[in-house]
Amino acid sequence: MIVGVGVDIVDLARFERATSRTPGLVERLFAESERTLPLRSLAARFAAKEALMKALGETDGIRWHDMRVVSDAERNPGLELSGRAAEIAKDRGIRATHLSMAHDAGVAIAYVVAES
Repeated sequence: MIVGVGVDIVDLARFERATSRTPGLVERLFAESERTLPLRSLAARFAAKEALMKALGETDGIRWHDMRVVSDAERNPGLELSGRAAEIAKDRGIRATHLSMAHDAGVAIAYVVAES
């Protein structure tokens, strides 16, 4: 059963300006394993984290590093939750999340479905 759905879109130019202007932003938002990716991929991952928070329905106490975008053996994206994000998911009965991301034409988008 679907417990939550979230979607987020990020303007790539605005995201690039934010990361250029704010030292340490990339380190604050992304796990070490995510930081080496191109900016458009980071923007999609930021959108994924925002979409996940919407799908969870609660954000109190969640830290950016509690959510990590990972890839399976076939390079399909997924979400790895820890800390407060994992607690909220468990409390809401969420057993699986599904993630789709894309970037094109100056934007990055992510869509998350949470199911019990």
